[in-house]
Amino acid sequence: MYREQAERTGVAWRQREYDREDFDSGDAINQALSAAHACLYGIVHAVIVALGAAPGLGFVHTGHERAFVYDIADLYKAEITIPVAFDVVAGGSTDIGTDTRRAVRDRVHDGAILARCVRDIRMLLLQQQGGGEIEDEAEDLRLWDGSGIELAAGRNYANTGEVDF
Repeated sequence: MYREQAERTGVAWRQREYDREDFDSGDAINQALSAAHACLYGIVHAVIVALGAAPGLGFVHTGHERAFVYDIADLYKAEITIPVAFDVVAGGSTDIGTDTRRAVRDRVHDGAILARCVRDIRMLLLQQQGGGEIEDEAEDLRLWDGSGIELAAGRNYANTGEVDF
């Protein structure tokens, strides 16, 4: 994807390389990519938390408190942040961070990414297949108590003596 965008825009591309501690040390395209991805991570993180999911749940990325954020953001990078970053650099921006953030904002708004993100997260977490409506599965929700026994959800077992916490 990076090579394709480099060819499309004429921006020189070597590799993804950046220093998290020093934004200005990267070349223009790596600065733009970092700024664009940071915006996307923030948007995705907000959606994940709003849905009540855990940002650290990661399926592909692991070992980080935002692993699930990175997993979900990866679904949209090729469509949103990578092309935006290359476009900003190709346009000769003198304020890459600001211009990239604004361009991502505009692209996200135009693409209705929030609704797509909600749909995609729900589909992944609820294992909905075929693109149909996702039904509320509260009636089937069970709790696992660590000993392999499944208990009915929606009940406080703390003081009942039925479960050894």
